[in-house]
Amino acid sequence: MTEHDAIDYAKAIKLFPEDAGLTCKEIGDGNLNYVFKIVDLKNNQSIIIKQAGPVARISDEFKLSPDRNRIESEILGLQYKLAPGFVPKVYNYDPIMNCTVMDDLSDHEIMRKALIKHKKFPLFADHISTFLVNTLLLTSDVVVEHKEKKELVKRFINPELCEITEDLVYTEPFYDCPRNEVFEGSKEFVRKNIWNDKKLLLESAKLKFEFMTNAQSLLHGDLHTGSIFIKRDSTKVIDPEFAFYGPAGYDIGNLIANLIFAYANGKVTIEEEETRDDYLNYLITTIKNVVNLFTDKFNKAWDEKATERVASYEGFKEYYLDTILRDTAAVTGLELLRRVIGLAKVKDLTTIEDREARICAEKICLTAGKTFILNRASIKTGADFINVIQTAELTTVKGA
Repeated sequence: MTEHDAIDYAKAIKLFPEDAGLTCKEIGDGNLNYVFKIVDLKNNQSIIIKQAGPVARISDEFKLSPDRNRIESEILGLQYKLAPGFVPKVYNYDPIMNCTVMDDLSDHEIMRKALIKHKKFPLFADHISTFLVNTLLLTSDVVVEHKEKKELVKRFINPELCEITEDLVYTEPFYDCPRNEVFEGSKEFVRKNIWNDKKLLLESAKLKFEFMTNAQSLLHGDLHTGSIFIKRDSTKVIDPEFAFYGPAGYDIGNLIANLIFAYANGKVTIEEEETRDDYLNYLITTIKNVVNLFTDKFNKAWDEKATERVASYEGFKEYYLDTILRDTAAVTGLELLRRVIGLAKVKDLTTIEDREARICAEKICLTAGKTFILNRASIKTGADFINVIQTAELTTVKGA
């Protein structure tokens, strides 16, 4: 749709009063879809219309089923029930136009943009850890009756978008793929430390097959700071069109990696030492709290919600949680590598204007990412995650 078409569409679905004075602006800045903000200037109301096309905006190489819009609308509806208050409300889904109509969150801001401005959100770790436990544990075989869960697996099969993840996250960053976009100053470091490391390549292969075969929880599938609207007292998760059943640690690891991108940005762009230390300490605390609060809330929810008989066997909960934390560390590493090496970049890094500063930030992310993958089995607490980040930082600064 054009902006004019979107206004006509908003009138047709009758969400506004008949006397509405509607304006429209296409505000989508993502890689896949078109997003229209419709505002009724007369009655001070607004909505968002998100439309899925047959190719990705980032590149017409990616042919996609518009069914992803159906998946997104249904996932948001399910998450609205599982984690109330943490996703926008959906008002309408149209399978003909491949449109979802939802809350306008203009009173929030995209978290990535806010973090690049070095803003702080002290309630975020508490909010997002609740969202993660409720959407991951409560959609697993631990809680959901098994036949019902298998119906959900079938309902949210998402092959085209899973293929994007399998290519961009698990495959292409680990060789000199023509589609990669490596910053010139970082390319030799990538070649030496990533592409030529046979042990790392083997681990990436193991992780790819685990991603493709482990239908553990209903994932958001793309949970980064660009998929979160935030303000000081509110967190809203958006854009779950990559949703499917996969390893629970995938969502948690994606989130932590993107907080690390914010950390790397702050490390090299904030000039005043006291301000820089304060902001980096905030991010360290946030990352640590995300991991530790998730663990605490997961254990509590398991004890209260688990329905599977064998889930009560002594030691099984601890084993199950360990696998999630292992996968969380691995995916943290994968996301750190792929956003530096691969096609889809993050502005935390690309907006760093000074060449040497950007190289330093990227090397911190690459060094930490490799460690997260190779040492994933021993990274289980918030302190463990922070240790990897700070060791990578120290190694990078010493080697500069």
